[in-house]
Amino acid sequence: MPHTHEVVNQVPPPYGHDVAEDPAMLAAVRRAGAVWALSEVHELGRLAGTPEAAEWGRLANENEPVLRTHDRYGHRVDEVEFHPAWHQLMGIAVEHGLHAAPWRDTRPGAHTARAAKFYVWSQVEAGHGCPISMTYAAVPALRANPELAARLEPLLASPVYEFGLREPHGKRGLIAGMSMTEKQGGSDVRANSTVALPAGDGTYHLTGHKWFTSAPMSDVFLTLAQAPGGLSCFLLPRVLPDGTRNALRIQRLKDKLGNRSNASAELEYEEAVGWLVGEEGRGVRTIIEMVNMTRLDCTLGAAAGMRVAAQRAVQHATYRKAFGTELIHQPLMRNVLADLALESEAATTVALRLAEATDRSLAGEAEESAFRRLALAVTKYWVCKRGPAHAAEALECLGGNGYVEESGMPRIYREAPLVSIWEGSGNVAALDALRAMARSPESVEAFFAELGAAAGADRHLDAAVADLRKQLGDQAELEYRTRRVVEAMAVALQASLLVRYAEPAVADAFCVSRLGGDRGAAFGTLPPGVDTEALISRAAPVPA
Repeated sequence: MPHTHEVVNQVPPPYGHDVAEDPAMLAAVRRAGAVWALSEVHELGRLAGTPEAAEWGRLANENEPVLRTHDRYGHRVDEVEFHPAWHQLMGIAVEHGLHAAPWRDTRPGAHTARAAKFYVWSQVEAGHGCPISMTYAAVPALRANPELAARLEPLLASPVYEFGLREPHGKRGLIAGMSMTEKQGGSDVRANSTVALPAGDGTYHLTGHKWFTSAPMSDVFLTLAQAPGGLSCFLLPRVLPDGTRNALRIQRLKDKLGNRSNASAELEYEEAVGWLVGEEGRGVRTIIEMVNMTRLDCTLGAAAGMRVAAQRAVQHATYRKAFGTELIHQPLMRNVLADLALESEAATTVALRLAEATDRSLAGEAEESAFRRLALAVTKYWVCKRGPAHAAEALECLGGNGYVEESGMPRIYREAPLVSIWEGSGNVAALDALRAMARSPESVEAFFAELGAAAGADRHLDAAVADLRKQLGDQAELEYRTRRVVEAMAVALQASLLVRYAEPAVADAFCVSRLGGDRGAAFGTLPPGVDTEALISRAAPVPA
């Protein structure tokens, strides 16, 4: 055998570590009073760091869902087939309560604990997080119909994943989906043309076409349709109480850029049977809390993507040699790695702060509710917007090795744009922040109160907050300037949290580079004097 095939200077696989060994995430869980969950988080983290889990993620993406519209005899079945790896991922997520379990958990910080586990497990594979997130988010909307909630919520919160089309009450656990978007409206759901007519028995018959339906293999869906009283929210099961299939016809699965393990579909309702959730004409108000919960998961998903991308880059640079030494010892690469780690930690910290705000809001804290209303829209816009650039830079740290599928980096890169589009793309999220400020002035006060908790600790932050007040006070062309204003709000919030909770080296680097302007446009342009060792070490994988 010629020596040309001797393998040297290749990096070992990125396995064998505890994904939950994440200082920013663990500190946030403790602050939220969810110390009780740390053993569960680490248990999931150790599993997430195994070669087996990585293989499930690979197989689920390389063996995409397949639509079966009819059986061999010509009967309409509308079923979606998945690779066993998908079901393995889903089963573990449900078993560990990443879906609706927190709604039945009275322990302090239950939603933060769930957010931490969602963040950890999403680093294995992001696609299956969609139906998990939909199930989590469906519960508060479903509660607008107490009778339905009483019957279905225990099944949605069950720790049992049971795939297959059966009448919901005959299953041990349920998964929920969402079906709102139509081709003529997109994010403008009030333009929806699906019609819902009362059937006279307490149900409605829905007819229309949904352009995007998340997780079409789910057991139940929340959807919007035009009832006699206006746009309304409905619950549609795949299988009716008498055991027959509801008239939800899957026309095709979408051929997407990323998120390929997960099925997204076009659905046709042919007088499908649904139950009203909330009042007629109040569909948007009813379903808005579902949107808010999925926006939280978008932010968590973006943070998870940044974390795994930064870790992969650090792990590669630790072992890969070039020009006489390991990449991680070379000054310019250290700048890049430190910058990626810094962005990742800021995203993680703010995402978990929003999960804590969810806990405190549900506990009745009015100021936290006001803060969450605005901060969620602001953060969803910015953190999700940062994901694609971060993924591209992390991929580049691996060079050509990162550009091939076997590295796993292309999947991270393709996945990154989704969460910025899902539940309202950039403009929608930014304008929602503007709407929140106009309709709920108390949210602005709560937001600035959060920033004020770090007042006097960093001159760059103090200057940024003062400038932000000026920007919000200037109403001229405010809608035109919305992205700039919301970006400034998001970065100031991240800085405030890091100043209060992160290591000084992290907070100082973030404030001087993101607020002080001492950096370029690309990652890897941090100023001299930044403690790159402190930043990189916090992103390095810790052996399990």
